[in-house]
Amino acid sequence: MASRSADARVWRAPSIIDVAREAGVSAQTVSRVANGMDIVRPSTRDKVQAAMDRLGYRPNSAARALKTGKFRTLGVIMSGLSSYGNMRSLEAIANEAAKAGYSLALTPLWTIAQAGFSGAFVRLAEQAVDGVLVVLEAHELEASDLAHIADIPAVVVTTGDSHPYPSIDIDQAQGARLATEHLLNLGHRTVSHISGPGDSFSARDRAASWEATLRAHGREVPPLQHGDWSTASGYAAGRILAADPSVTAVFAANDEMALGAMRALRDAGRTVPDEVSVVGFDDMGMSADFQPPLTTVHQYFDRVGAAAVSMLIDQIEHRPAQNPGPVATELVERASTAPPPPSMRTTGATR
Repeated sequence: MASRSADARVWRAPSIIDVAREAGVSAQTVSRVANGMDIVRPSTRDKVQAAMDRLGYRPNSAARALKTGKFRTLGVIMSGLSSYGNMRSLEAIANEAAKAGYSLALTPLWTIAQAGFSGAFVRLAEQAVDGVLVVLEAHELEASDLAHIADIPAVVVTTGDSHPYPSIDIDQAQGARLATEHLLNLGHRTVSHISGPGDSFSARDRAASWEATLRAHGREVPPLQHGDWSTASGYAAGRILAADPSVTAVFAANDEMALGAMRALRDAGRTVPDEVSVVGFDDMGMSADFQPPLTTVHQYFDRVGAAAVSMLIDQIEHRPAQNPGPVATELVERASTAPPPPSMRTTGATR
């Protein structure tokens, strides 16, 4: 068996002393840079960072946590990753957390369904997080569950206010109003609606705003068509609407149901938008590629993520929390909406 040569060296990870020597600064300065303190001159910070990169030095996060009492980690509890809204929210949260120097510990609620929210929270607590972002619909939260986060900074990203914690969400009512008024302004006598599931607060808010907008304009409120966010449910509702010749405008509570509704209308021989206009809600990346391109309500998930992370870090740093209120939406007009046929049109159309 070959023996190790006398001049062989055992590799060891570079230390803070090695970095200080390489950068020509004190170990205290290296520690300040490693801990993200802002009292180091930018030129010195750059020099220390360059030395860290050359040596492959990585700060010891565990030791730093013991010293500062912070783990630089935010926990995220989310109901699932399949929906468009959840994926965009998580992407925005991850980007904003990274900008602030935090990592994420994600616990999808469905992975521990039997344990529920309590189990998710316990799991995150074991991972030593500085705060928690709860991305759940309000109906998924119980008061008893929320009591678990009383002793840790938390922000709830949800619709509904049945809890005492700081929260942030899209202005669902404003978005639905924009969609409904857009169709009325084109000259449609009324607007049919395909809602999301009944236990969803965001779906309920959109449906309530649709109805309130119609009543405010003195228009008939058609029977509500129920969906479950899926393209298939939009198609099923669209078949019902397509069979009614008085239907000239449809507002679907998300883009996937709008896509299903447009396919049902085409299958029934009713053209979009010449005979029936369709508006969605979300502005998915593919919505501009629908045939025809979909008019829809754009949700600014990046702004929600930025606000949620900022509110949580304010709590962690013991700063006064600034709640910006609901994040406004924007109507994106594309080719799926137009004035109705002349015989079905009201006066005062704007287009």
